[in-house]
Amino acid sequence: MSDSEGPIEWRSWEEGLAEARKHGTPVVLFLSATWCEECRRMEETTLSTPQIRANLREFVPIKVDADRRPRIRDRYTVGGFPSTVFCTPEGEVITGTTALGIEGLRSVLERVREVFEEREQPGRIPRSLRETEAPAGELDSGIERRMAGQLEASFDEQYGGWGEPPKFPLPRTIEFALKRDRNGARRTLEAVRTHLHDDYEGGFFRYAANRDWSDIAHEKLADGNAALLRTYSNAYLATGEEAYRETAARTVEYLTTTLWTGEAVAASQAPGPDDSYGAPEDRTDPPVDGTVYAGTNALAVDALLTYYAYTDEGDARRFAERALAHLDGLIDGGSVAHHAGGERDVLSDQARTLGALTTAREVLGDEDALASARSVADHTIETLRAEDGRFRDGPSEGAGLLTDPLYPLDATAELADGLVDLAVLTGEDRYREVARDALAAFAGASDRMGPQLAGYGTAVSRLLGGPLAIRVGAPAGSDLHRAALRIADHEAIVVPGAACEGAVASVGERESDPASSPAELERAVGELFDADSP
Repeated sequence: MSDSEGPIEWRSWEEGLAEARKHGTPVVLFLSATWCEECRRMEETTLSTPQIRANLREFVPIKVDADRRPRIRDRYTVGGFPSTVFCTPEGEVITGTTALGIEGLRSVLERVREVFEEREQPGRIPRSLRETEAPAGELDSGIERRMAGQLEASFDEQYGGWGEPPKFPLPRTIEFALKRDRNGARRTLEAVRTHLHDDYEGGFFRYAANRDWSDIAHEKLADGNAALLRTYSNAYLATGEEAYRETAARTVEYLTTTLWTGEAVAASQAPGPDDSYGAPEDRTDPPVDGTVYAGTNALAVDALLTYYAYTDEGDARRFAERALAHLDGLIDGGSVAHHAGGERDVLSDQARTLGALTTAREVLGDEDALASARSVADHTIETLRAEDGRFRDGPSEGAGLLTDPLYPLDATAELADGLVDLAVLTGEDRYREVARDALAAFAGASDRMGPQLAGYGTAVSRLLGGPLAIRVGAPAGSDLHRAALRIADHEAIVVPGAACEGAVASVGERESDPASSPAELERAVGELFDADSP
């Protein structure tokens, strides 16, 4: 049987680049995801034809799961999934595109082969990897104001949401707006719930292609659902509206049934057949990718404990504790594995795990979680921090462009948030200073950040202006601790079992008198902020 008659012999990233360098052969990288319907169709149609397989004989074919290899994803994705990327043997990019039909791919393969043979076009390094200078600037309250102004300017007054289509739910942007543009946040929460929430099976779909939230992409990703669980829980805290709590409860159910592996939360659920979103009786159960990712489960732990803190719903706590136990098994000396046996020290995993552990200390009073949080933070600072204060997305090693540093702003903002929490929980200002340096490294670009990066504004605000911290002398689970968790500020930090009488609230240098009851605590917090009002 000839090469063109058998299936494509996909190589792994490392194996494929080594082979390409050995033979001086160009690479075709097929970057896909288990939940991606376009990826599946391209594999079953375009990539299964004999003529395409024959053309691929002059390339080294590499297939990478974008969820399993996030650092490859972030360097090589071209406009979405699938990404079909053509590279030099060294892993530099020649060109790339998304899904292609048979003739389209044949044409590109022929042109790339000609270009490579004639060396007309050397490989290139993406701009995000070539910009090595940090856009540093001063951190001040103007950053938060500018971010709020950008949200106001980009808000869709007719349909809700921010920015141009496609419309993603942007959970952290909604949380930023809950304190700074309540109307925009509520209108977007309603649009997301109306259009992206699956009322029958539960969970949220990934995004809508059109401005009016139509043309839904029906895949469901666990990290997106976990983030929205936290957002709707925080909306319930901020407004007291039962509809937000009900949406959060349905999302808890989805994460802990459909996506539950028995010990943690699975990665994603693929979309069903195109005709399966009509009448409920016509539905089929789309497949679930059972891979357990550290960052995804850290988000789930954070969200489940946040929901539990506001509702006392015991099931949410129990599932959070089980996922936290699995997450603990992925941590070794502060180094977090992306999944069992996977790569380590991915910045987003480190940042989200830190957030889950600090939340476990706040909500459950878990001292072991606090010790792990210190370990994760210290390891991240030691291994991923650059001289200018920024954090790399992972180790500076690997094949292809993995050796080129990438400094992701969104993960940096998540890490800074966790470090601010850790500084309050431990009393160690060094964590706050690391967060300050990391955020300042991007401050010069704050006027150019779109609404999807509002989490940066939240992190800067919490660093400079507070956050509200409530230290409770009573243990976790006491009436005073539960009341502290339900103070209507989702950016606050609660420290149970603190060395104080009653509960003491503080913002920066200002501190309330001790409160001995939930009612006194609520008054004390109100007076603290009233004193700061003009």
